Amino acid sequence: MATRRTTQRTAAPRPRERISAPSDDRRVDASRLYPTKNDLPESTRREVIELLNARLADCIDLETQAKQAHWNVKGPSFIALHELFDDIHEAVDEYADLIAERIVQLGGIAEGTVGVVAQRTTLVDYPIGLSKGPEHVAALSDALATFGRAVRMGIDEMTELQDADSADVLTEISRGVDKWLWFVEAHQQ
Repeated sequence: MATRRTTQRTAAPRPRERISAPSDDRRVDASRLYPTKNDLPESTRREVIELLNARLADCIDLETQAKQAHWNVKGPSFIALHELFDDIHEAVDEYADLIAERIVQLGGIAEGTVGVVAQRTTLVDYPIGLSKGPEHVAALSDALATFGRAVRMGIDEMTELQDADSADVLTEISRGVDKWLWFVEAHQQ
C-alpha cells in the first residue's frame, strides 16, 4: 500500500529588496556629454537629448504595452490581433533604437532602463487584466495615439531647436505610429 506524502506549504516568497546603488565612484553622470564633432551647439544638444530621452521612455513603455496585448489577447480575432500586436512591438522596438542612437550620436546617454522608463513615461498604465480583443484594441489604440501626439510635439520642439536630423527621426516614427494606429483602429470600426 502506497503512503501519501504530505507537503508543507510555505508562505509566498516576498519581493526582493532593492539593492542599494553602487558607490558614487561607479555612478555615471547621465547629464554628461561625450565629445563629438557634431556642430550643434552644446546647449542645443543637451536640450535635444533631454527631450529625446523623454520620448525614449514613452517608446519603451509602448513597446511593452504592445507585448502585453500580444501575450494576453483572446477571442474570435485572436490570431489577427496576436500577430498585429507582435508586429507593432517589433516596429516600436526599432523606433526606440532610432531614438536611443540619436541620443548617443549627440554625445548623450540613452536612458532606457525599466526604472527610468517607469518614472518618465507619459503613457497611461496598461490595464493588466484585459483579455478580450476589443479591450486590447481600445487600450493599445489609446497608447499609440498618446505616443503619436508626443512624437509630433517633439518634431516641433526639434524644429525650434534647429535640429533637423532629430526632427527627421521623429517624423519617421510619427509616420509609423500613425500607420499602426490605423491598423489597430480598423478593428474598432
